[in-house]
Amino acid sequence: MKWPTTDELRSQAPLPEGYQFERFERAHIAALIAKIKLWHPHLSVGSNGGYLREDYYLNRVCLDGEVDRDVWVSLIMFKGELAGVFSIEREVDSLALYGRLVIVAPAHRGANLTGFVVNASEIIGRSMGAAFLYAMATLKIPHAQRALEAAGFRLLGFFPGYDREEVSPGLVKRVYLAVYAKLLVPADEVLLPEPGNMTPRTRALFELLFADAPAGNPQSISA
Repeated sequence: MKWPTTDELRSQAPLPEGYQFERFERAHIAALIAKIKLWHPHLSVGSNGGYLREDYYLNRVCLDGEVDRDVWVSLIMFKGELAGVFSIEREVDSLALYGRLVIVAPAHRGANLTGFVVNASEIIGRSMGAAFLYAMATLKIPHAQRALEAAGFRLLGFFPGYDREEVSPGLVKRVYLAVYAKLLVPADEVLLPEPGNMTPRTRALFELLFADAPAGNPQSISA
């Protein structure tokens, strides 16, 4: 599960004209933190609050194209200016990738960068040999939901109170997130559960989520 180089990412998953991915380095940490605070000041109280702390990058994130860690960050640039950031976390033992973070600067939110990044995450996953890709989307706005659904991700349900958000100045509450996933392997590598091994409630939800799965055919969980 080796991360792509910036050149590989640019060639395999090009962004709209004028935009490009740029390798994340130590020298970018302070500027990126400042931009995230400007674009999403409430991020500090949630599961992605580490992206506002220098120690998170120094201890957990791949840096300078040399330090190999499980959290990977790429900058999105537009004519030399920072337009966004994209981050994925790998889970080596399960061959999975978790799409952790996509933030786009307000001035660039009409360029559909989120959609391009979601597609890039699948391209990256396939190139790395990942078998499974998943992400969580806020229910505050529909942009990430639309991008994931347009890319063929399946909505699997909701995590109630998984994360925290500052819903108004000084008021922090736990919030619901939508959970999406996509398989990156052929259908014959997936084993469907035996109906008799599920409780009635579990089976009812499984059949609802995967109503398009013929008996013995796992193809439906690939999208």
